[in-house]
Amino acid sequence: MDARYEERASRLGGAVVWTWTGPRGPARPVLPDGCMDLLLWGGTLVVAGPDTHAFTPQDADGTGDASCAGIRFAPGTAPALLGVPARELRDRRVPLDALWPGARVRRLTERIDAAADPVAALEEAALRRAAGAQAPDPLTAAVAAGLRQGRSVGEVARAVGLGARQLHRRSLAAFGYGPKTLARILRLQRALALVRTGTAYADAAYAVGCTDQAHLAREVRELTGTTLGGYLAGIGHGAEDARSGTAQPSGDGR
Repeated sequence: MDARYEERASRLGGAVVWTWTGPRGPARPVLPDGCMDLLLWGGTLVVAGPDTHAFTPQDADGTGDASCAGIRFAPGTAPALLGVPARELRDRRVPLDALWPGARVRRLTERIDAAADPVAALEEAALRRAAGAQAPDPLTAAVAAGLRQGRSVGEVARAVGLGARQLHRRSLAAFGYGPKTLARILRLQRALALVRTGTAYADAAYAVGCTDQAHLAREVRELTGTTLGGYLAGIGHGAEDARSGTAQPSGDGR
């Protein structure tokens, strides 16, 4: 069967609930997006930390189909819910029982597995956790929004009333990396979204603030490990006819 990815807005503010189903075997890379995910993969709860480069899931053993589900948290919101600074999870996939008490995670996993709708049960667990957790740093949403709009790091720092060092320190805790890296990742995502709709490479580059098409090409290669044409081919588009995007999870889902 062909791989199938679906997502919907979560009842947890800013988050997205997603599912993936498809054949076992080679997986295409998952690109950095500034987010963190809580995954249900093979009966195990796993946290996918913020990536600084493309992550390629390991091939699954055996034949037949596989499935994965998760909640993708908005940039900067997962650390408060998980109780772990994002910098400690950067470029990592970590079993939840390495972060929370093992007995609690076992009970949670059993409850989700036994549910008629495990995906809804996973979302409900995240909602309950968020209700009792410390609220995210109130400045993180403003920082992410400013950088997503293409504002410079200096402009964002002034807008939120922080010096460069303070912004960098709080960004490491909230996003897993400094604001310059987050800005590059969010710019990459904006550019790829434009290219997937058929925007010419050069026009997409200028629209997101790159100096030219060559600048965008370098960013794509450094952050994804492939070329723009290679990326489009990997999601089922020809380099000259990118009409629609294929969303992808941030974690181990294929």
